[in-house]
Amino acid sequence: MDLPTSVANKRLTAWLSPLDATLTENWGWGYSSHFGTLKAAPGINRAQPDRAASPSAPPKPARISVLSSRCCLRFGEESEPGMTARILDGTKIRDQIFAELKDEVRLLTAAGVRPGLAAVLVGENPASQLYVKSKIAACEEIGLSSALLTPPATVTTLELLAVIEDLNRDNNVDGILIQLPLPTHVDTKRILEAVDPAKDVDGFHPVNLGRLVSGRPGLVACTPAGCMEILRRNTIKIEGANAAVLGRSDIVGKPMALLLMHANATVTICHSKTRDLPEVLGRADIVVAAMGKAGFVQADWIKSATGGGPGAAVIDVGTNRVTDLREAEHLFRNFPDRLEKFRAKGSALAGDVHPDAINFAGALTPVPGGVGPMTITMLMSNTVKAARLRRASPKFSATQPAATAR
Repeated sequence: MDLPTSVANKRLTAWLSPLDATLTENWGWGYSSHFGTLKAAPGINRAQPDRAASPSAPPKPARISVLSSRCCLRFGEESEPGMTARILDGTKIRDQIFAELKDEVRLLTAAGVRPGLAAVLVGENPASQLYVKSKIAACEEIGLSSALLTPPATVTTLELLAVIEDLNRDNNVDGILIQLPLPTHVDTKRILEAVDPAKDVDGFHPVNLGRLVSGRPGLVACTPAGCMEILRRNTIKIEGANAAVLGRSDIVGKPMALLLMHANATVTICHSKTRDLPEVLGRADIVVAAMGKAGFVQADWIKSATGGGPGAAVIDVGTNRVTDLREAEHLFRNFPDRLEKFRAKGSALAGDVHPDAINFAGALTPVPGGVGPMTITMLMSNTVKAARLRRASPKFSATQPAATAR
């Protein structure tokens, strides 16, 4: 990758290095890359290991092993007596989409185009490090180029803006991922809005949200896009369905409602001020829960499959870590295996929908193993899509300036 030489780019090039040598003497900012033609910055000792890692060279990322945890439930299987819901297995759909993306990346690479994702990870937040490693591993799994930039937690907003400008200008980078949260002293809104909308694979930029509103092609937020894939690949009827979306965030709730509306569902957006919520959900053929409260949606709020119809399709976006014993006993009282695992570990993951909904709903995403795997999957899909859209654009060959945040 030929690197720009502008004054603004000198800070970035001071800490570029190949994957097996991420140390720089000047800044100490790590940069690892799978881009095949990346040039090392002057003065970098390729033989010197990364001080933040082990004394030996870091191992090659595992082949998506961090993503491969499976839900114990499969289509048509029952884990508890009386279970009625069909399990909407996100890991199975992830594997299907990964196979499709591998083929598409192979064709693009044969045509001289290898899509590339650059991730920016600020500081040393353990959870963020795990998420980014998962994303880099997914890139390797399907054959994407990838780069990881790791500025320190002390980085300033202006320094990060300069980094994003470099990535916006680099035609080898098709997708830019800013791992959140950023340090409190960094203006997160300015950073996200500085990303070129054509490379905004998270789908957070106001331009991409505007394109979604108007029904124009663009990059859609990963979690809602993944939810739509779950519905479509399980042949859940969307057109004409009554859909209820719990949550109105810019990242999940709003784009989810728009996607369902564009698919010709009749959509109700529910939130903390919604009246008679059980009644609203009881009419819904599709329920998308994304409010971040473990077990908030009670099982008997869901349209039942025992009433003669198919029962509601429930997409549970929530991933809540439960650590309180009383709460765990309430959530898992009918799931002795899960309760036993909680007692052994001291924590467990639960969705926004009470687990007992499996006895009411017609179809249900498990937690974990439902929506979770689809978020990274759609990030990969967006990166490949961005590569196609950018190269179809007449602006592709031009050097793109960074967007100016206002």
